[in-house]
Amino acid sequence: MTVSHGFHATMTARPGKGDEVVKLLLNAPSLSHDDCVVFLVGRSAADPDTVHVTEGWTSEQAHRAFFATEPAQALVAALEPLLAGESRYTDEVPVGGKATF
Repeated sequence: MTVSHGFHATMTARPGKGDEVVKLLLNAPSLSHDDCVVFLVGRSAADPDTVHVTEGWTSEQAHRAFFATEPAQALVAALEPLLAGESRYTDEVPVGGKATF
């Protein structure tokens, strides 16, 4: 499947809430969505409350449609109280690589 839309987000969890943010993201409904081709969660080695997400979608329209769904909105609502401030987003379209866990 081809990725034509994506981004990299950096979220700062409230102190000590990084594990909860990671757990929510690793169970995100987008992981089982066919149009979500890449969904990687990482965290800063120096600050475990800094969490990174890289997403790649088949299209911007597919991403928008997914985030309008109830499960996606529930994820956002669950994340909000765990975060300190606004997340930072960078335009990024994943093109390849390797991930083994």
